Amino acid sequence: MTDAADLRRRTADLLAAHPPATTERLEFLRARFDAGLAWVHFPEGLGGLEAPRSLQAVVDTELEAAGAPGNDPGRIGIGLGMAAPTILRFGTDEQKQRLLRPLWTGEEVWCQLFSEPGAGSDLAALATRAVRESGGDWIVDGQKVWTSSAHLARWAILIARTDPGLPKHRGISYFVCDMTDPGVEVRPLRQITGEAEFNEVFLTGVRIPDTQRLGEVGEGWKVAQTTLMNERVAIGGARTPREGGMIGVAAADWRARPELRTHDLHQRLLKLWVEAEVARLTGERLRQQLSPTLNSVRAGGAPMGQPGPEGSGMKLAFARLAQEISGWEVEFLAEDGLTYDDWTLRRPDGVDFTGREAGYRYLRAKGNSIEGGTSEVLLNIVAERVLGLPPEPRTDKDVAWKDLPR
Repeated sequence: MTDAADLRRRTADLLAAHPPATTERLEFLRARFDAGLAWVHFPEGLGGLEAPRSLQAVVDTELEAAGAPGNDPGRIGIGLGMAAPTILRFGTDEQKQRLLRPLWTGEEVWCQLFSEPGAGSDLAALATRAVRESGGDWIVDGQKVWTSSAHLARWAILIARTDPGLPKHRGISYFVCDMTDPGVEVRPLRQITGEAEFNEVFLTGVRIPDTQRLGEVGEGWKVAQTTLMNERVAIGGARTPREGGMIGVAAADWRARPELRTHDLHQRLLKLWVEAEVARLTGERLRQQLSPTLNSVRAGGAPMGQPGPEGSGMKLAFARLAQEISGWEVEFLAEDGLTYDDWTLRRPDGVDFTGREAGYRYLRAKGNSIEGGTSEVLLNIVAERVLGLPPEPRTDKDVAWKDLPR
């Protein structure tokens, strides 16, 4: 079993062979992946060493101190947090070898083709069709929406309906779609912030080889659950230092503007600070629960290293706190909180919650309770799968998708 001392030694060897000051960024990132120091809990040969996930911080700390370049996780977050764990669990050896390295180094950006105009919260109602030709390829037609980074992406994780005669959860398959293929059209969606980080994607006769399918035909919902559970951890459980993220910005505002302080605002800030710290520590505990190697098994047979419904609780807390903290900040800054630096239509590489002004944070946080699973859906997941409460009645559970009203 790889331990912290071994990881420090391996990191020192990497730095000695590829000094950050004189090594080109992409060359260093590739070398780090090949050394097993990209995500240490992944298998050897795929960027890891099958070490406990918690030891990643050992590597990250050593590399940060040495001034080593990062892989810009804000830009490639969908690949890192959603595509990679799904490929690792369901991909073939060939798919893992081809896709994971350029995904981690950022050479290839990923997006997620899940939500549709008529299938958001009820994702399993999706209507995008994939029809298999006699030669084995799939022809995909449909529309996806709210697709972050589609304008940057080379690859997409895609779910499509392959058997409309089955109930909605059972007639879905999961694919990897090349966003440069003919028939893929990306259009920007301008948001309340003025930016267009989201897109709508039209798929018209897109040909996807069967070798780009993840999981068995008709089992796409099972594969998608791995993606969705990891997405919620990636959104709500990202590692941050104490007083990091949006609460850190709010606290800095408080310290810098004593003339704006009131007793009521002070009490509310203290409450939010404590809640943010509780959420941070809860996220750390969740990561520790995921720390055993990928070959470990939980009681009941579920694989360790894969998040469960607990991640939905983390994402719920993240969305609520982001909205409450940004609202507090706008109120505290008074007229300064109403300013906005730039409403020009832009298509950014990612979301910057701390690098812009309070007005941007306030507006962008409104989407946190929608993206990555609406708060209403996540409350149901926590109620049913964590608390064990009775599920809501579902009258369409055993009805063929083609017979459902739309």
